[in-house]
Amino acid sequence: MSKNHHLLKLLFITSLWLYLHTHSHFVKAGIGSASRIRLKNIYSQEIGTREKSNRNDGSRVESYLQYTGHSKGAPWCAAFVSWCLGKAGISNPQTAWSPALLPQKRIIWKNTWQQEKIQPQAGDVFGIWYVSKKRIAHCGFIDAWGDSIIITVEGNTNEVGSREGDGVYRKRRLKRTLYAVADWATARREDR
Repeated sequence: MSKNHHLLKLLFITSLWLYLHTHSHFVKAGIGSASRIRLKNIYSQEIGTREKSNRNDGSRVESYLQYTGHSKGAPWCAAFVSWCLGKAGISNPQTAWSPALLPQKRIIWKNTWQQEKIQPQAGDVFGIWYVSKKRIAHCGFIDAWGDSIIITVEGNTNEVGSREGDGVYRKRRLKRTLYAVADWATARREDR
């Protein structure tokens, strides 16, 4: 009887370890708060959305743009992020201007820091700096944060990761290509 009890304990612990090990991207991504789970579900459901004629158009793309007060034809990566945040009930600037989604007071990670002070989580917003524009010119959501590879979900991109793409994609990006990450899902004192 005692041997069976110990064997069951060992089996349970091994099963738990195996489960956590194979599902560790959820732990690393920081899925936990209700607003983050809701946000992840919303932006994940948008994967596969495509423009109608490759001109920043189509009913879903135009919905993202309308949320920010823009009409078809405008760049929409930031509008996609704002729309998803809004659908999740998260306060945001309702903007199609990507730099506005990465204000200094929301930044939790920046590529210039030596060590990560706070590890970004699923639902945090990343920005990519474009030297030609001299600003952040593309943004999207962190889906999973790894040591060197980041899984993202972003709009107005394509298979090669362009900032002028044709749809919503799940992408793999090198961490070093990100400029900064902002947290909109965590309530801040100034939000209340």
